[in-house]
Formats: sequence, structure tokens, C-alpha cells
Amino acid sequence: MTHEMPNEQPMNADDLVNESSLTDEDLGFDLLVQESNMRQFVTFIAGDEVFAVDMAPVQEIIRVPTVVRVPLAPSTLEGLANLRGKVLPIISLRRIFGFADNEYDDATRAIVIDLGQPLGFVVDRVASVVEVEESKIEDVASISGTINTDLLTGLIKDVGGHAMIMVLDFAKLIATEFSEVAKLSATHNTATMLASQVQEDADKFSDELQLVSFTVAQQEYAISIEDVQEIVQVPDNIIHVPHSESHVLGVMTLRQRLLPLVSLRSMFGLPFKAPDEHSRIVVVSVGGASVGILMDTVNEVLRVSKNFVDSMPAMLARDGDMSEIAEVCRLDNGKRLVSIISADNMFRHNAVREALSSLEKMQDDSMSNNVEKAVTEDDEQMVVFRLDKEEFGVPIDSVQEIVRVPNELTRVPKTAAFIEGVINLRGAILPVVDQRRRLGLPMLERCEQQRIMVFLFDGVRTGFIVDSVAEVLKVPKSAIEPAPNLSGNQSKLIARVANLEKQNRLILLIDPSRLLEEDDRDSLAKFAIR
Repeated sequence: MTHEMPNEQPMNADDLVNESSLTDEDLGFDLLVQESNMRQFVTFIAGDEVFAVDMAPVQEIIRVPTVVRVPLAPSTLEGLANLRGKVLPIISLRRIFGFADNEYDDATRAIVIDLGQPLGFVVDRVASVVEVEESKIEDVASISGTINTDLLTGLIKDVGGHAMIMVLDFAKLIATEFSEVAKLSATHNTATMLASQVQEDADKFSDELQLVSFTVAQQEYAISIEDVQEIVQVPDNIIHVPHSESHVLGVMTLRQRLLPLVSLRSMFGLPFKAPDEHSRIVVVSVGGASVGILMDTVNEVLRVSKNFVDSMPAMLARDGDMSEIAEVCRLDNGKRLVSIISADNMFRHNAVREALSSLEKMQDDSMSNNVEKAVTEDDEQMVVFRLDKEEFGVPIDSVQEIVRVPNELTRVPKTAAFIEGVINLRGAILPVVDQRRRLGLPMLERCEQQRIMVFLFDGVRTGFIVDSVAEVLKVPKSAIEPAPNLSGNQSKLIARVANLEKQNRLILLIDPSRLLEEDDRDSLAKFAIR
């Protein structure tokens, strides 16, 4: 039987790759009708070498997408990308073979290969698709050079205008370079098992309040973290509600539901201030409903002993619209006073009632007919923070508190090398680790946006410096998937990824119990005893 594609006239790659991807269907191959002694290969260029890969595991060929860098991953991993709702690791073949990095250009492509888990391999250029008789594929014993012949299955000579094409064995390459991926191909439950290991905090600190503090008109307030559903950025579009009070900003869409927004400045009769890049929406649960409260800034997550919390003096407490402040906590030896707002009392405020009433009216209108209700029990609540250019998340229950970074950290002699220094946190010494140094990222000069996130390890509190704390976010469980296992250290620390496709965001989810190795915990325990 004569085949349509002779050996000496391969298809040109420019005809194969479109703006987004190249699939088996796009290539126009009838893969079911082939001569038994013929094999099809995709040929490509990496460095100064020409390679081929068997057509069978090739899913598609795409332009190199934007990636999220993954700390502690192999240097050959460019990062993780979102490919039509799925997380796709992007790997540099140049780095695997020891070639120098080069800038991506219009010809650069990623070949997506699936041998148990899809992986995208970046190549300089896809050359063509060729069909070769089995008998013309030679043994690799005759080649010697920069390429490890253990990763080759054969040689193709004088095809497609190339004197020699090396056939890569991607199964061996993956097993060699990414042993964790090879294991995952054999046992798909590995990542799921890792993802299910969530730290249980044994000590609930029943004598303390955990609060989210924020600033409005240079005054510091706080709300119990139990009443805070999430903290999000101010959206670009806020739907104005006609005939509503001035303190009702309008409504916003939050994960396919409508959320009424209220200005705390207006509620408290304070001067108007337009939202800026520091402003945040604190989503509070009040009276069984959710309301977004606009704050000037969100500061910290505090743990405050009840011994430092006083009820609002009776002579200052007022009925009506200012009864929300039920307690005041004294910090820094009384130099810092934080007013604690009661969510239950806030529900009685006219502004909140007006906002909820406005939402009910909108839900009766046709404009809200297509808005679906969020299934909150299927969400996970997490604190999102930034390191370098990437976003990371940890379960909110694992965070003891979030505090500012002091001007100076005190270095204590004979402490573990990984401890950046210590600070005085309400009379207790808190060891502090720089998360950038811990993850091998470039160091950053201290700045106002940095925060210390405090976790509990074996009864010892430890702080980790991050570039900034972005928000408290509820993520649907359906958007969370196991992270690709590309190295042992990476897969232990980052076992899951939140893939928020509509927002074009990939959030790397850290397992806090893996932030410190066992030896480091032993060092911390000794440090605590000292």
C-alpha cells in the first residue's frame, strides 16, 4: 500500500503548528491506518542537535505559555502553566542536555508528551513530522558526543534534510531526570496521599483571641478571624445599586455570587477616601449572610491573650449605629489600642441591613438570574502570600498570626544557621526564618510590605518572612489538584496547586508541616529550651 507521505518529503512544521496548539487531529493523520513497519516521528531542534520523538505519546505542540516558578524543583523545570484548565509542567530540554539557555522567539515551542502525566518540553523549533521504516532506524552504538546515549532509542539518517536525527526515549528521560514523575506514572495515588496530609493543630489556645486587624482613617480595628470568610482586592467593577444609602458601595461578583459592599468609613461617619492599591474588601459573615466591608488597609493576623482584652466602658458604649465596637485590646504595653468590632452587632447596623436589602432586590431582577450560589462547604480557606513573582497559599487554620517585620532582627549566637534572627513577640522570643533564603530565592531588602507569618511546630512558634500577604481567599475544592511530583523536596512542601483558570492564577499550596525538616525542628526545640 502506498502511503501519502513519502520518507523523503516530510511535512513542514510551519504548516503544522497553529497559534495555540497542534494535535493529532490537526496534523491530519489517520493513526489507525498505518503500515505495520512504518513509524511516525516529530522532529525538532534543541541546541545544535536534531531530535525525534515517537508520535504516540505526543499530545500536542504549543507555544510556550506563561509559567509560575516552583521553588525547590529541579533546575530543568521552567515552571507550571495552565493548559485549558489543567496544570502542565514546562521543562527545558536545553537544560537537561547541558546546553546554554537562550531567549524564546517566535519559533520556540513546547511539545506536550503524556507518559502517565502530561509534560511540556521546550524546544528551539519543531522541524517536521516524518515517517520512517523500522529497518532504517539504526542502533545508537555508533554515536558518541554530548548526548547521553542511554536516553536514545536509535538514529535516523538522511531524512527530512538532516544527516542524522537522534530518537529520544522520553520514558527514560523522565525516569532519569524526574524520578518522582516516573513513580507517579506507576502509582497515581501518590500525590493525592501527600495532598491529604493536612497539619492538625493540637493546641487551640483557648485563652487567646485570633483577630484580623485593619486600618480605617488611621485608626486600628479588628474582627475575629472566625467571622472573616476571606479578604480580597477591590474589584475594578462595582455595580452601583440605585437609590441606596451612601455607605452602600454597591455589589461585586465573587465566584459566581453577588456580594454587597459597605464602606466602614461611611458607617462610622468618617471622611470619604477613594480605594487605592492598599485597600481591601474583608468579607464578613454577619447574621448568616456575607457582606464585604471596605477597609483602607489590612495589617495583621493577631493572637491576643484575653488578659489584654477589655470590654468597652459602659459610659463610652452607645446604642445604635456605633455599638459595633464591643471590646478593646491593649498591645505594646498599652501604647497600641485596637478596637474589636462585633460581627453580630455589625449586622444590626443600618448600613449592613441596607446593603443586604439592596442585594435581595437585585436578586429579584433579571440581571442576577444567571448568578449561581457558591457552595461554601466545598471551599478551602487559605492565606495567600507572595514570594518573588509567585503566589503561595497555606490553610488559614495553620497560621497562628501575621505580624510586621521589625526594623532589626536580633541574631543569637550558636543558634541554627537557618534562623535569620529572633524578635520579641509579646514577651516571648520568636525565631524567624527568611522564606526566600529557605527556598533558594534571591534575597530582598527589608521593606514595609513584608510580613512574618507565624506557625507552630511541635509546640514552638516560628516566624517566616514573606514578601507580602495578599489576601485571605476561599478556593473551591474543585479548583485544587495535586501538584506534579518533580522532586522529593518540592513534592513534600508543595503537594497541591490551586488552579484558578478564570482569574489566570496558579497558587502553589504549601503544606506548613513541611516548612521545617525534622533536624531543624530538633534545633528549634533546643532553642526553645534555652
